[in-house]
Amino acid sequence: MTNETANLLAQLRVVLELTNTEIQVAETRVAQARTEAVRRELSENAAKGRDRAEAIEEAIRSLGGLPDVVGPLLGRATAIVKSVAEQAQPFDEALLGDLALEHQLLDRARYIKALARTAEKVDVTRLADRLITAHSATVEWLTTVLAEDALGGPAALRRTPLQAATGTAVQWINAPANWTTRGLDRAIDTARGTPEWLGSLLGRGAALGEIATKTLTAGRDAALATAEGVTRREGAGGVADAIHTARSASGVQDASELPIADYDELNVSAAVAAVKELTEPADIRAVLAYEEAHKNRHGIVSASQTRLAAIAQEVVGIN
Repeated sequence: MTNETANLLAQLRVVLELTNTEIQVAETRVAQARTEAVRRELSENAAKGRDRAEAIEEAIRSLGGLPDVVGPLLGRATAIVKSVAEQAQPFDEALLGDLALEHQLLDRARYIKALARTAEKVDVTRLADRLITAHSATVEWLTTVLAEDALGGPAALRRTPLQAATGTAVQWINAPANWTTRGLDRAIDTARGTPEWLGSLLGRGAALGEIATKTLTAGRDAALATAEGVTRREGAGGVADAIHTARSASGVQDASELPIADYDELNVSAAVAAVKELTEPADIRAVLAYEEAHKNRHGIVSASQTRLAAIAQEVVGIN
């Protein structure tokens, strides 16, 4: 066996083990899919991964080697450990781990292609081209999902509750380290100014009584809307904006507050067309949250996801 063939076999075995891990990761991500289309895509990716694994095994045999029988078991064990460990990570860190795996598979596939050409192994060269195409597409997809998450969603994958909680905790822990001297001064200045508007609000006993009454007697939606209105009138614009963002994210806005006029009167086709015209991620999130909280029409949910994906791809430079 030549050195070229030995190197090629070694790389193919590594890629086979990584591919088995990739298959299991795709299967664990199915449960996090936001839509049925994404769920189906992930299931198909896992199936295509198994096809690639079989092709790699065949290539190993054609070179006179034996596939690692333990590989699939190790791949499954690695993916299980990864899925458990990432529950203690923020969502973006979990996705970055997936992306690192795909980049390694892509880089090794390119290396295999070079080795195969040197060894004049035409079939392995074709296999390498197939792997490069597959992993390039997955790298772009994961990059898009990360960009969607950075833009505030809706991402193709949902955070698990533990990932969401962990992400928030990490933000709080890292916040002091991220402050510059100027940022700290600004925070102190803001804190000093806070009692002024808060004292003004506390001084309006009647207004507070009204808020308390409405909060206790009205539903969540009305209470949040009332809180937003009162805080904005009292000059606490930052607090009002935070409440507005929370209402938008949870879908408790009135239809009249959505960026699409007469939204409740639109059928699916008209709503989808309107969603495609939106250019701000926050507007898309508001429509999606409202739709999921009320009618939950699949076509509109998918259109919202597709539109945000297009914006995310533009942001990260994916054609």
